[in-house]
Amino acid sequence: MTTVQIVPGADRRLSERMSFADTARQSFTMAYRGLLKIRRTPEQLFDVTLQPIIFTLMFTYIFGGAISGDVQSYLPVIIPGILVQTVITTSIVTGTQLREDMDKGVFDRFRSLPIARIAPLAGALLADTIRYAIATTLTFTMGYLMGLRPGGGFGSVLLAALLVIVCSWAISWIFAFFGVIARTASSVQGISMLVLFPLTFLSNAFVPVETMPGWLQWFVNINPVSHLVTAVRDLVNDGAVGGDLMISLLGAAVIVAVFAPMTVRAYMRKA
Repeated sequence: MTTVQIVPGADRRLSERMSFADTARQSFTMAYRGLLKIRRTPEQLFDVTLQPIIFTLMFTYIFGGAISGDVQSYLPVIIPGILVQTVITTSIVTGTQLREDMDKGVFDRFRSLPIARIAPLAGALLADTIRYAIATTLTFTMGYLMGLRPGGGFGSVLLAALLVIVCSWAISWIFAFFGVIARTASSVQGISMLVLFPLTFLSNAFVPVETMPGWLQWFVNINPVSHLVTAVRDLVNDGAVGGDLMISLLGAAVIVAVFAPMTVRAYMRKA
């Protein structure tokens, strides 16, 4: 009889030696698993299909007349704001679903496989980009049906959509970190909303900054959400690429550089 000796930590050491190509391939495989979950439980898409429609209609008709005089004039202001707010809020689901999968023991099985440490986490986040794309498409579609005609043209609208998706994917690493360290999915959602709601509502997403009190304007002007909203507005309405776009991309890169390693380390400590 042949005896197979299992060396403790061998799978982990193997995962550390994975090449970038292997890591990318394994991450996309895990992303495909996430897409299969969405196909089998389509109710997971209710938030990204209903929220853009409801929020666009509600905010536009409630604030349009008061802020811009009429709905038509308010659309170039509110649609980029609603887009950023909706897609970033959607990224909270990444952390809650990650916590639910960990509670079910799914990620315990992944840790026992000879795959890159980051692959299960990156795969889950990549699959969620489909959710961001759906929310982005529906928000622009609603805006168009209500009368928005982007001055920047289709190419600039597409670039704005990609910018929001990339930045939301980066932000989802923050919520993935919460999902790993928190004890329950409900606590992940609570912490995430506590962080995200002040950032989205204390921004230039819904009202002009100059209408706010002076003591509040300084925070709104440095708020990263305001920079993203401004970048999207410039692209959609004028086709302009300005400094706010560069700031948004740089901020996204910094978030991934900081929170991706932190999330992976926290995830592996639970092994």
